[in-house]
Amino acid sequence: MKKILITGSNGLLGQKLIKFLIDKNKYYIYGVSRGENRLQNKEGYTYYNIDITDKVKLTEFINNIQPNFIIHTAAMTNVDQCELNKKECDLINVNTVKHIVEICKKQNIHLIHISTDFIFDGKKGYYKEEDTPNPISYYGLSKLKSEQIILDANIKYTILRTILVFGLTDELKNNIVLWVKNNIENKQQINVVTDQLRMPTFVDDLAKACIYAVENKVEGIFNVSTNKLMSIFEISLEIADTFNLDKSFINPIPTSLLDQPAKRPPITGFDLKKSIDQLKLPSVSFSERLQVFKYQLANYNALK
Repeated sequence: MKKILITGSNGLLGQKLIKFLIDKNKYYIYGVSRGENRLQNKEGYTYYNIDITDKVKLTEFINNIQPNFIIHTAAMTNVDQCELNKKECDLINVNTVKHIVEICKKQNIHLIHISTDFIFDGKKGYYKEEDTPNPISYYGLSKLKSEQIILDANIKYTILRTILVFGLTDELKNNIVLWVKNNIENKQQINVVTDQLRMPTFVDDLAKACIYAVENKVEGIFNVSTNKLMSIFEISLEIADTFNLDKSFINPIPTSLLDQPAKRPPITGFDLKKSIDQLKLPSVSFSERLQVFKYQLANYNALK
């Protein structure tokens, strides 16, 4: 059986990948993250507590297991923290990718790497994979650097670009849906921008895109998201409607009032034609995927 190594296996995408891959029962699965394994199910895969920024330990570990595929989900994704801590951001988002790419080149490993819409400046929206990047935040720059390292290395690769990933696994990991839902349920006013437009990515679709790339050896850069461009304010209203919440707690504001350390691209969103054709990505709206999330959350709460 083929071997798959998942970095950041304690994260939202990492956990979802392990759950889906276990169900297939056709791969040796290795999860790597910091600290204890946070998945409830401990069977069907092997977990290792490793700091992937440690080049020596990471190299030794990968050399020992010799995976056929590495799905690299680990990253520093807090946009403002990346702006304020550039050295740490580079260590995780750039240097670690460089180390992993070096290993992939030596061992002929197919690398599947997660990237972001923040590599673009947000001046036009509905970006195609071949559009010219122009990041306006350090986070976006770090992810662009990691993409370029992969492109320059002459390895087997798949880069999946995402937007506002949301979903559910064994934990209620923070994402835009839970942020809006929890705040309103706790009767907390939230300020939500009207001048940033996005197309959120459902984690189940992202995980399936990763697995499809593995099973069909699909290479290249692909966009993964829902199919409708919405302002973050509109996204928040949709969340409130779906969960029957009081929308009066959502305050529309311009981005300029937030005074955030890092700039955000005004309009992103993806052209999904390539991913629909080559990754068999479903063309679905945020509203449709939000209903799936609601169903999953109801089941999660019922088991608690």
